Amino acid sequence: MDDPDRTTPIRVVAKPAGATPSGVHRLPPPPAGTFRGRATVAAVAAGAVVAGGQTLASAFIDPSETASAMLPVASVSEDVEPDAAALAVDAIGGDQLLPNTLAIRNLDAESQLDVQALAKATDIGQELARTASLIDAALAEGASEAHLFGDNVFVRPVLGRLTSMFGARWGTAHRGIDIANSIGTPIYALTDGVVEEAGPATGFGLWVVLRHTDGTQSVYGHVNRMFVKVGQKVKAGEQIAEVGNRGYSTGPHLHLEIWSEDGQKINPIPWLKRHGIAF
Repeated sequence: MDDPDRTTPIRVVAKPAGATPSGVHRLPPPPAGTFRGRATVAAVAAGAVVAGGQTLASAFIDPSETASAMLPVASVSEDVEPDAAALAVDAIGGDQLLPNTLAIRNLDAESQLDVQALAKATDIGQELARTASLIDAALAEGASEAHLFGDNVFVRPVLGRLTSMFGARWGTAHRGIDIANSIGTPIYALTDGVVEEAGPATGFGLWVVLRHTDGTQSVYGHVNRMFVKVGQKVKAGEQIAEVGNRGYSTGPHLHLEIWSEDGQKINPIPWLKRHGIAF
């Protein structure tokens, strides 16, 4: 009979390195991929780490570990040498661009094109975000339509019905277009500019004149009230006045003129159309 006070020794059997404990299911190794595939995955992974930033990394890292443990991985392939710049202490951040997170000098031509395409997609995304931000700002005060032309935004200056065109009218020259709407309808700056005139004007009752960054000018006549003053800088889509019926007018409307850099009064219709605005 066994001695009840005797402790039975526990036998420990060392398992070979890499052996799977009983009861634990081991996933099969992933299939070997091409170097091009590994490089693409590396680029995507690097971009994901940068995009996630420290918030994502902190979910997997012991807070007691040093900051160096949170550096982005330069590559998931042993065939790709890490770029020293990608391993800098300040590597995590919004200014970490995708091409710098992966050393591409040792990649084959197809893999380099993959990484460059990802970088180009990032640039396109940033440009789309910039455009959306400019358009949103131009529409913030209520303008109904805005377009980006080069680096400048142009908006529809007023809602209404086109009642008179540029050219001869009633035996005289009509140097602008008339857009009819009720008194008080908002009038917006066509594009960025500086207020050159804001006050009484013969024939117009009250007017506002803006000089734009390219030297052209826009004229807003017969306005009821003005919300800007001479010398003030305005942005595209900023409300500068409201439709009125002042001066020589047969009904409430905006008389809009466009002057070229040398002061010539040009037809607003084709000028507006070139900048995305059609009446």
